[in-house]
Amino acid sequence: MALQTNTLGVMMRKFMRAAAAALMVAGSTAYAADGNETATGTALWGKEARALKALSDDRVQSMLTVPTQVAGSSVQFSRSWLDAQPKAAGNAHWRCLSEALYFEARGETVKGQFAVAEVIMNRVKSARFPGNVCGVINQGTGKKYQCQFTYTCDGNPERIGEPRAYERVSKVARAVLDGRAPELTKGATHYHTTAVRPRWSRVYTHTASIGVHRFYRHTFRTASN
Repeated sequence: MALQTNTLGVMMRKFMRAAAAALMVAGSTAYAADGNETATGTALWGKEARALKALSDDRVQSMLTVPTQVAGSSVQFSRSWLDAQPKAAGNAHWRCLSEALYFEARGETVKGQFAVAEVIMNRVKSARFPGNVCGVINQGTGKKYQCQFTYTCDGNPERIGEPRAYERVSKVARAVLDGRAPELTKGATHYHTTAVRPRWSRVYTHTASIGVHRFYRHTFRTASN
């Protein structure tokens, strides 16, 4: 049994090296500009195979492993980090989330902006609310002061007057939609500023206080809310 296991291990290492070599050749021929990819690949195979032979098994494994982004590991809650991120772009839901963060939280700390975005995403996941970002944000819009997000039904025009602030919150929205942000609010689906205390805040479960916002979730939490 031990001999069979050892033989299998050797075979696996050989397979991994061959696969890694194939990947390296494929990667190299993809950039060939002379149209003779077969010749280029054949020439490279010998070079890559020799190089691979000198590599450790751990190094070969790392070449075959697709790196994954650990949620939140790259996010920093600072304006300097946001400013260093590439310009954000996306679909209608990204635009809805960016606008919500601009009108609801552009004066917040960066961490507070991520927390507000998280509440919106928590609502998307909840059976109590619409199942997409724009639906959540525009819920109740059309009935003055009866919507979920006041800026959508207060009668005031929704103009972006601070382009720099919008650019920053749009990057927050991008990071959140991409699943890069860590959890901050423990499943919160509601929030309010510290300047007010709505009636519902007395019965919902307080989960976090970040910046000028307090965050809550329904007292009875189930798998679907």
